[in-house]
Amino acid sequence: MQQLQKYTWLIDTIRRAGKISLEEISERWERNKDLSDYKPLSRSTFNRWKDAIFSQFGIIISCQRAGGYLYYIENPEDIDEDELKKWMLDSFAVSNLISENFSLKDRIIVNSIPSARNHLSALLDAMRESRVVSITYCRFNKTESHKFAIEPYCVKLFEDRWFVLARNVQYDDLRIYGLDRIEDLEMTDDTFKLPKDFSASDYFSNYYGIVTDKSMKPQRIVIRAYGNHIPYIKSLPLHHSQKLLEDNGEYADFEFFLTPTYDFVMRLLHVGAMIEVISPASLRKTMKGWVADMYNLYKND
Repeated sequence: MQQLQKYTWLIDTIRRAGKISLEEISERWERNKDLSDYKPLSRSTFNRWKDAIFSQFGIIISCQRAGGYLYYIENPEDIDEDELKKWMLDSFAVSNLISENFSLKDRIIVNSIPSARNHLSALLDAMRESRVVSITYCRFNKTESHKFAIEPYCVKLFEDRWFVLARNVQYDDLRIYGLDRIEDLEMTDDTFKLPKDFSASDYFSNYYGIVTDKSMKPQRIVIRAYGNHIPYIKSLPLHHSQKLLEDNGEYADFEFFLTPTYDFVMRLLHVGAMIEVISPASLRKTMKGWVADMYNLYKND
């Protein structure tokens, strides 16, 4: 793991600098006491890491000779266009940054993701080896646990929880399971074949988060954001289909094309009166029903 941290440190250092000399890289490396132990980064070590980074990540670190031998990422689009690679490198970069500033640990607050501790590694092993796993599972709204076999297709991180999309062997259909609700997991000797046409990104492309409903169809949705909430939606889009239709300063209209499942509705309710559903009428009616139910909880106060 530490070697991977070193590689990601080097990638992030060059990415942030744009172009940087080996001397500057070595100076920054020496300042990172947890990884470097205050030792400089030699050219031979740098070259080994550069080759390993290309081998493992496909990232090319090139040298611009004119102007003083400056190193740069030759193919940054390979990072920007690969969501998993970008997320992984960004996560390691933040981890390295916190490690460099561990003296500030009492002033850095993070969210725990308990669902990753026990079963994520085993599920990734099963996915890599195409192995069926047996899980003991208990839903939040149930009191009894059940044991059954699944074929793990992909995993997804959503709102600080890990989920696995898997084929339930008994019912022969795809279902979502929260890792924090798995009480026990065992790798079996049985194997499975991932369908050739399966794409994890395509499967979730018409949904906001983790809730899927094949009985519902994706549709055009227009949401109006008011005042100070406009830059929040602009800077962190709710969905990859988000498009800005109009921004007059007082409000901004955004268009989406997705399936308005439960978790999308909950996300809209999360910001209260700072957003309004303009269309379709069916989603507007759904929002109105939730707002009315909330009002009934407090109307007698």
